[in-house]
Amino acid sequence: MSIWGKILGGAAGFALGGPLGALIGAVAGHAVDSMRGKPKDGDQTKSIAFTIAIIALGAKLAKADGTVTRDEVDAFKRVFKIPPHEVKNVGRVFDQARKDHRGYKAYAKQVAGMFRNNPAVLEELLYCLAYVARADGHVHPNEHDFLANVADIFGLDAHAFERITALRPDAGDADPWSVLGVTREMTNDALKTAYRKLVRENHPDALTAQGMPEEFVQLANERLAAINDAWDKISKERGIR
Repeated sequence: MSIWGKILGGAAGFALGGPLGALIGAVAGHAVDSMRGKPKDGDQTKSIAFTIAIIALGAKLAKADGTVTRDEVDAFKRVFKIPPHEVKNVGRVFDQARKDHRGYKAYAKQVAGMFRNNPAVLEELLYCLAYVARADGHVHPNEHDFLANVADIFGLDAHAFERITALRPDAGDADPWSVLGVTREMTNDALKTAYRKLVRENHPDALTAQGMPEEFVQLANERLAAINDAWDKISKERGIR
């Protein structure tokens, strides 16, 4: 069963607890005790939490500029490869999160706590949200503030935020130095070290081992490809072999 088929299971809500668990409980039609069920390493709780957080934060992000556009909804479906038979269920979670009185920060804080030892996964989640924010061709100031606040809650500094949000689906338009989070003042050895560290941390196998669902591997591969493309441009500019 895919991760999408598991998100409305009663056990998922009880295992998560907190705002994310309550969201699932509301959609599934039962109450979820926010104090019950501590997440355990080794099970699928983190993967489910990542998925629910994407939906919930995506729904809040879509409202940030005042309107939910068709481009944003289509981008959400395209990015996350939702199977046709699961679109309705995911839509129910999306709509419930959009209407939920809780602000997006409650969801962000819960998932930040679950992945506090896996910052690369939180970076991937932020990248997913930035991808959706750009779906209509531009990032509204409110969307930018939303992403910046989520990054802060995730414990990502301004440097990391700029690097992550510099990535675009059309990587050719992105500044390669921003994509790698490096400067022209750095030595070639320092550039190589920074690049290799990014590749190591953002490899899809490493991310899935830390809790990112396999359903998000394609987007992770696109991000890794953008990192490699940026390195190719910088290495050519600097004559690095």
